[in-house]
Order: sequence, then C-alpha cells, then structure tokens
Amino acid sequence: MKKHLLALALACAALIHTPAATAAPPRPALVAGFSVERLKRLDAAIDEQIAQQQLAGAVMVVARDGKPVVFKAYGQSDIENAKPMRTDTIFRIASMSKALTTVAAMLLYEEGRFLLKDPVSRYLPAFANLQVALPGGGTEKLHRPLTIHDLLTHTAGMSYGPGPAQAAYQKAGLTDWYLVGNDETLATWADRFAALPLQSQPGEQFIYGYATDVLGRLVEVVSGQPLDRFIKTRITDPLRMPDTSFFLPPDKIARLANVYGLENGQLKLMETPAQSDFVNGPRKLLSGGAGMLSTAGDYTRFLQMLLNRGELDGVRLLAPKTVALMTADHLGPKSRGDADGFGLGFWVNVRTGGFTELGSEGAFGWGSAYFPQYTVDPKERLVILFMTQLRPAGNSTLHLRVRGLTYQALMH
Repeated sequence: MKKHLLALALACAALIHTPAATAAPPRPALVAGFSVERLKRLDAAIDEQIAQQQLAGAVMVVARDGKPVVFKAYGQSDIENAKPMRTDTIFRIASMSKALTTVAAMLLYEEGRFLLKDPVSRYLPAFANLQVALPGGGTEKLHRPLTIHDLLTHTAGMSYGPGPAQAAYQKAGLTDWYLVGNDETLATWADRFAALPLQSQPGEQFIYGYATDVLGRLVEVVSGQPLDRFIKTRITDPLRMPDTSFFLPPDKIARLANVYGLENGQLKLMETPAQSDFVNGPRKLLSGGAGMLSTAGDYTRFLQMLLNRGELDGVRLLAPKTVALMTADHLGPKSRGDADGFGLGFWVNVRTGGFTELGSEGAFGWGSAYFPQYTVDPKERLVILFMTQLRPAGNSTLHLRVRGLTYQALMH
C-alpha cells in the first residue's frame, strides 16, 4: 500500500512540474531580424489591392544591411496584354528625381563651387530681379536674396501653381509639375520661369514645387554640363544604375510600365509607353524635379548609398558629413510631409512621434506623384521602397501602409 501511495505521489509531482507540452514551441522564423510570418501581411496588403482592381502591379523592396529581405514583383505592368510586373520594370519616378538632382548639387558643393547661402542670381542672373506676388494682387520686392539653400529646402516660394502667383503661372503655361513634354531646354525654361513672381518671400514658407528644377539648371551652369550628362557620369554610372535616365532608349521601351489611375474607384488605363513623352516627346527639357525614370533595383542602390553615408561598393560620392547635413532637419515647424522635419531634399523624422505612424528617429524619405514611396532608416539600417504607377491614386493609402507593414515585421 505504501508503495502505491509513493508512486502516486511521484506521479502527481511530475504532473505539477512537467510542462504540458513535451517539446518547446518552435521559434518564429526570422530573416535579417524580420518575422517571415509577419511579412506575409505586406504581401497580403499588396495582393488584396490588385485582386480588388485598385492597383495593377508593383515592386516591393525591403533591404537591411545592404541585403534584400523582400525584392518582389506583384501583379501586372500591362493588364491589357497580361504582361506580368517584373523586378526590372521601368517606372516614371516623378518627384523621386529630386533626390538625384539634390545629390548632384551637393557633389558640386563639396568641390567648393558654391556656398548654400549664396544667392541663386550669382549663378543664374535671370533670378536677380525677382518679385513676390501678394495675396491681394500686385507684387513686392524680395526681403532678402533667394539662396541655394532655399531651393534645396523648398522655401524658395516656387509652387506647382497654387498661390498668389497662380494666374501668372497659368499664363506662362506652368500649372503642373510635368515638364517632360515641353519643347524647350532647361536653360530657356529657367529664364522664362525667373520672370514670374514668387509665391512667397524666400525662407518664409515650405512650398513644394519647381525649386528643384531651378536647382537642376544651377547644376548645369556650375558644372558646365547638361544635367543628364552630369547625373549619368557622376551618379548613375558610378553606382551602376543602368536603367535610370531622363528619357527612354528604344531598346528599353518594352520594360516601361503602363500608368493606371483610379477614377470613381475604378482602375483605368491612363498611359502606355506608346503614348509617353518619355518615349515620343521632344526629349529636350531635363526636369530635375520630376522627369526621371528608374527601376526598383537601381533606386535601391541609390538609397543604399545614402544609408551608407555617401558610399556604395567602394564608390564614394559624398562625405558622411554632407549626408548628415542633408538628412538633418532644417525647417522645424515650417516642415511639411510625412514627418516633422525637412532636410535638403527629403522629409526627416526628428522624433519617433513625428511620423504619427511606425518609424524611427533619423529616418528620411519622399515619394512620387505616380504613387511610389521610399524610406531610409539609418537606425535600423533599412531601406523600404515601393514602386508602382498609379495616378491619380484616389483614396488609396497603400504607398504609406507598406511602411508600417514593414516595421511591424521587424523584431530586432
């Protein structure tokens, strides 16, 4: 009897101290600190928009420490011809051109060719007699000279149309960012633009618009080269970005994605390569603010260079101090964009709550009128890039949600 009681006691003790499961649960699979399971939410969000006919296709890149975690094509680049999206599909990148033109200017700055506080008119004399439009009509003189720093921070008073000078912009045929189809050179365009009044006094407001196109002309004058040649020889060739250009060579036309747009909630074909000014236009006006083409792979290399503080694969374009200046907040409360600060060419996240969404202090980025979006996060050693062609985008927020869907999968 005693033996039976002892055996029962030992069995009870074993039940108390032994876990119900005989083996530890498997740990979640991680890749570069990302949960493989949680990254499926990113795939699901993009696939859902495609299934609901709110998006034709896209390419998504998540890279950490310079290595791809996600590099994937979704959907189609040409629905009508059942042409699948590919990772080497070429996209119109619109305002994501601004980062390349900004880097071009900073390369010349590092050579001591100018100071950021220099007046623009020192290099572009047409801007010597600028006026500022007044809300009630009429104009006034500048309170201080327009500077290169104003161009870089979008405090130059140059919009894409809206503002007190809108009527003057309309009369000049400048009421949108799209300059690719214009039959004039950047030099002629800049002189013509300089005759228009500014929308505000320099330095007083963040006004997004043509400032980077003027910056592109300044690069031409200071360097003595056309903007496309300077960017090719100093940025895209050294970084091995063969598919980044202002206009499309004939042998690459087949890789240019269609543009789709949402009208009344319905996906509609807006532009094919055959209709594109990037293919058939005058090919004269080099819009540094909105006129370039690129691929997800090419643009990721460019962003990785910035994440690496100016260097990629042994090629150094910028000094670390220069990248630090570009990605510091220069505007404070005057900033506009996805974060609470603005640097030289990018929004900059000053504090964690500045995003009001998931993110890191010190992250920076921008996007495109065609719906792509990028984020560079030095703290997490991370590049997030979403590439597509959706214009107009209706009420879609997918280009912003992909950032949160990336961060929610980051475990360490």
